[in-house]
Amino acid sequence: MAQMKTPGVYIVEKSAFPNSVVEAATAIPAFIGITEKAQNGPDSLSGKPWKITSMTEFQQYFGGAPAPKFVLSVGDAPKEGDPAPFYSLPSPDGSKAVTVIDQSGPFSLYYQMVMFYANGGGTCYIVSVGTYAEGAPVDKDKVVAALAAMEKEQEITMVVVPEAASVPDCKDIQTQVLAHCGKMMNRIAILDVQPKAAAHETMSDQIETFRTNVGANFLSYGAAYYPWLNTSVLSVKDIDGTVLTWDFTQPTPDIAPFFAPGSKFPKYFADTYAEIAAGKKVVKPAQKDETGAETVPAETADCTPDELAAMKTNLHNALLQNLPGYQYIVNKVKDRLNLLPPSAAMAGLYTMVDNTRGVWKAPANVSVNYVNSPVENIDNAMQEDLNMPMNGKAVNAIRTFPGEGIKVWGARTLDGNSQDWRYVNVRRTMMFLEESVKNAAKAYVFEPNVAATWMNVRSMIDNFLRSVWKRGGLAGATPEDAYEIHVGLGDTMTATDILDGIMRITVLVAITRPAEFIEITFQQQMQKS
Repeated sequence: MAQMKTPGVYIVEKSAFPNSVVEAATAIPAFIGITEKAQNGPDSLSGKPWKITSMTEFQQYFGGAPAPKFVLSVGDAPKEGDPAPFYSLPSPDGSKAVTVIDQSGPFSLYYQMVMFYANGGGTCYIVSVGTYAEGAPVDKDKVVAALAAMEKEQEITMVVVPEAASVPDCKDIQTQVLAHCGKMMNRIAILDVQPKAAAHETMSDQIETFRTNVGANFLSYGAAYYPWLNTSVLSVKDIDGTVLTWDFTQPTPDIAPFFAPGSKFPKYFADTYAEIAAGKKVVKPAQKDETGAETVPAETADCTPDELAAMKTNLHNALLQNLPGYQYIVNKVKDRLNLLPPSAAMAGLYTMVDNTRGVWKAPANVSVNYVNSPVENIDNAMQEDLNMPMNGKAVNAIRTFPGEGIKVWGARTLDGNSQDWRYVNVRRTMMFLEESVKNAAKAYVFEPNVAATWMNVRSMIDNFLRSVWKRGGLAGATPEDAYEIHVGLGDTMTATDILDGIMRITVLVAITRPAEFIEITFQQQMQKS
């Protein structure tokens, strides 16, 4: 209050209530990956964290899905020892085969975002570290630069790099993401297990490789999920003639061995193939005389890109109806594109559970949407080592339960041997409490370090923690059992601390832990009547 020098009436207002704690966000993931573009009008968004709230906004700023390409060719049937193509369809006599080569780029972030929103996702950040046109997969140096840019965004609570599991740099990318989360202390990394290095590799070897590669630092800030998922993001209708196509720079392939002698389809195929290869369409058919000889040649015109795509799709549809096994090829291509790691779907489930139950609820025993099946059918015996390994690096399983669907069946961090940070919800609840109280306590920086300030701080934190306890976020029959707050001279501070300008606040909280193992004991008793 200003010093009173002039006679009169002065108004003095006093704050009756302490400051309140604004709860920090708990479900704001950041996705790092390759996109079609990264543009906001004339401004580039490359390498910059950009907040979105829907797939519509993702498409607006980062473009659409990649253009996968699977190239068909006809040649001699593969022999033993030949490099194995993605898929091979032999002719009835076994002399020839239609082979399919996957020439798609390693880009899946768009499909991962579909999974994120299908499983309850909301607000998130996107960091584009490259475009489809560049043709390069996720690069560890660009990911490190993206992580540095994300340090300025305090509300991020999860970090997901879904494409990392498909690149050779996976080990370095995942350890850098864990280090970033450990440095920031307010976010958790959701990791994927790399695919098997070879078809004969066992699940145990695959998991062991992941555990070795992930290192030993900042494990409480990471959670891993396994296996990959056969999703339903793409349908058969999405596999058209621009996805499953022929190499039209090559001579017309001979598909006659796949058809009965006298079939008219090989000629139709050859004529259509030639039109597409030439990039021309017939605008006026040729004129012929009574003998069938051509008297006036056909008139052609150059095809537009849309017309060329339509011609390819027409040929694709004709093959579907006439070439035995072609539909099986289409399904194999669809399944290949729908095979995705689970991290983005888990980020969506984290968001859904946080919004419906709270961050203190373990994100487990919940169904995964847009999934047909996990790649590995895991049973109780197989999950034992996943959940409780000797080194503590737990990998959470996604399992199929008959009559119940596909569920997340694990809620452990990679620091499974720690009594403090074993569970994902405990780690994330503590981050939520820490960030909320930290942001609220900034209001008291440079306030007098005296009993009145200590009382206000204690009241502010008490009101916040009581609210969390009432919603089931803290364990205890009474608030006194759920938390304690200590601040003051002779309690958390010495006189020297006050002289040094230090206010020490100690908060003890009892965070709820999931009932991971439920034991029900049955015993017979004597007949009483």
